[in-house]
Amino acid sequence: MVTPIEIGLLVLVLAGLAGAYLLLKAIKPLIVNAVVGLVLLFLASWLGYGVAITPVVILIVAFGGLPAALLVVILAQLGYIFDPAFLLPLF
Repeated sequence: MVTPIEIGLLVLVLAGLAGAYLLLKAIKPLIVNAVVGLVLLFLASWLGYGVAITPVVILIVAFGGLPAALLVVILAQLGYIFDPAFLLPLF
């Protein structure tokens, strides 16, 4: 015989799994954007257009994707924000 506690735990576990699935589904595009943007920023750094990679830059690139990464590089080179002088050498 199934008790109400077992049914309640089953419903709780299913709700937790559904919530985790929806959370990962929402976060996946941000992770992809952040990785693509960081690759672009490292490529720009390798070409001599350094950008200080901070948590703020990662958030901007994660939400904006490739266009945001290009904007960050342009603003860093113009000296408005994301000063490359604070960039530590990679090697």
